[in-house]
Amino acid sequence: MKLIKTYSIIIVCSVILSVFLFIVFKLVIEKKLNPYPSDIIQEYKNKTGNEFDKRPRFKVYEDLIKDNPNVMVSVPPESYLINLNYKIKNNVFPLSGVSNVLTINCNENGYYSTYKSDRYGFNNPDKEWDKKNIEYLLIGDSMVHGFCVNRPNDIASVLRNLSNKGILNLGYGGNGPLLEYATLKEYIRPNVKNVVWVYYEDNDINNLKKELKSKILNQYLVNYNFTQDLKYKQNKVNFTVKDYLNFHYNKIIKLYNSIKQIFVNLINRNSINKEAKNKSEILNKFSNVLNLAKTISVENNSNFYFVYLPGINRYKNTDYKNVFYKDVKKIVEGLEIPFIDIDKEVFQKEVRPLKLFPFERYHHYTVEGFRKVTESIFRVVSK
Repeated sequence: MKLIKTYSIIIVCSVILSVFLFIVFKLVIEKKLNPYPSDIIQEYKNKTGNEFDKRPRFKVYEDLIKDNPNVMVSVPPESYLINLNYKIKNNVFPLSGVSNVLTINCNENGYYSTYKSDRYGFNNPDKEWDKKNIEYLLIGDSMVHGFCVNRPNDIASVLRNLSNKGILNLGYGGNGPLLEYATLKEYIRPNVKNVVWVYYEDNDINNLKKELKSKILNQYLVNYNFTQDLKYKQNKVNFTVKDYLNFHYNKIIKLYNSIKQIFVNLINRNSINKEAKNKSEILNKFSNVLNLAKTISVENNSNFYFVYLPGINRYKNTDYKNVFYKDVKKIVEGLEIPFIDIDKEVFQKEVRPLKLFPFERYHHYTVEGFRKVTESIFRVVSK
């Protein structure tokens, strides 16, 4: 009788737990597939007269590829670090996307941003690589990549319009300092006047911790002469990115990654102020990476600038405190690198800084935000 009672309790608890997990699972998946609140959808329609594109990104991809086989979804290089179930093919670690294709990026403004990738898979008009002189070469993460806005509203495009000179954008979403240095090492070219390193405060240090676990990325850090010669392996890059996308959009993996990425994002957004432990170690690594980036730029006869971008949490939370700001600034200035503080140059001059973020709640900038940030960079660098 006692045994039956015990089993009954176990069964009841299991049922309750299963129901609970199912509800959580359902809510998580529904939130992932339809992450846009109704007030934002209505606000967008009121302002533009257009319907907010509520489709998940993979659905946009499936819809577009029916009529155009040369369509891809942007696959951040960090994907090969996060998704440990995927094994890289051809011994090539891609630092960009597929070349010469319509690339689907993201939606924070009511529409999905897209761009035609260049010969190396970056967000540039391909003709930029043929220009004899490059005024600005940009290195960074999604902010430089041009997340959720179309040309000509990304940083690189605004700089092209301001300077009327050659601009190369080597940014990619999800990049941290080590991926950015590796990208610079692989794709820097002669006759670049200014290398502009764009740092984003909400996740760059956390991204570096993740990147340091990669054996191949560490090769860039410990061996100055290391290179994958990616400029000459774009076919292999294309194959690997497409192979990963096919793997990622397998039904089981798609579901798995949808859940996992939510928690990855939550961890990344909320852990920046928990990084006080082991600060000196990670900051030393950051200093090493930045010094290498400056060294290769100077050897290329390029000026080197550091741009510090603020995140939305700085303006949403009255008690916000970034534990790395002073340390990062000290490192940059210690390396004698010009430090451009966009919070002071742009956001502190706004009555309501949040208006420079989509619907005052998403993490990238609006068209106006990117414009003002770029104008500030141009003003300081061109002095």
